[in-house]
Amino acid sequence: MDHKTVQTVISAYTIDMGGILVKQALPTPPVNQVNPFLLLHHGAFDFTKNTSAIQQGLGPHPHRGFTPVTFVIEGEVHHRDSLGNSQIAKKGEVQWMNSGAGIIHSERPSQSLTEKNQSHEVIQLWINTPASKKMDPPSYQYIEESTIPLIKSDDGEITTKLIAGLYDEIKGKIIMESDLLVLWGASSEEGKVSFSIDPSFNTMLYVIRGSLILENYGKVDTESLVIFEGDGKKLSITISEETQFLIFSGIPLNEKIIQHGPFVMNN
Repeated sequence: MDHKTVQTVISAYTIDMGGILVKQALPTPPVNQVNPFLLLHHGAFDFTKNTSAIQQGLGPHPHRGFTPVTFVIEGEVHHRDSLGNSQIAKKGEVQWMNSGAGIIHSERPSQSLTEKNQSHEVIQLWINTPASKKMDPPSYQYIEESTIPLIKSDDGEITTKLIAGLYDEIKGKIIMESDLLVLWGASSEEGKVSFSIDPSFNTMLYVIRGSLILENYGKVDTESLVIFEGDGKKLSITISEETQFLIFSGIPLNEKIIQHGPFVMNN
């Protein structure tokens, strides 16, 4: 089975998002998007007990035409939206919001987090929605960690959460707008794992913590985004330290995109 070829590796860099500093791995000047993936942000935010939680974090803002997905790496994120959802996601959990025809939401720390002067760390991925579904009603899905299907490496050292999609007859819990495979892997010890991924999908890998070795490429450092060519099926990873990574893979939509900030449409 042929291994996937690395097209490019992008080091996430700091941007100022309206006074909030985050690391951005996508888009970048050389790579605007990896269809259907539009944006990847990685941020850590400190909070204080001197201000109520509802006055901290990201206040209400709109989205339309795509799916923002939040992975909680550390801490807790309190999601509220115009559908009436109010949900706290903890470390290791995921908030998956299809913005559809339009939704307003906020992403705050939980009150308990602020009372302890603690922080949260998140990764947010934007996934484009097919034109035929952009004006569907919005929806919100929350994945509690205890309910996420797990995939174990052959050596038992690397545990991978199946966030979305179908892998080796195991099905993720997320209802998707297009064909995707989203995996969240972690190991505290040395380990090896191989994944078989449909070559018709566009595929990326982001290193959250630590570093890893990709077969037929070499070392990839923390906060780096690997973009693969559309070849081969096999993605083999070797880990020698405490490491976390995300794999994003999806069928390209091949539709015109017109984007203005948090609105992603076709014209």
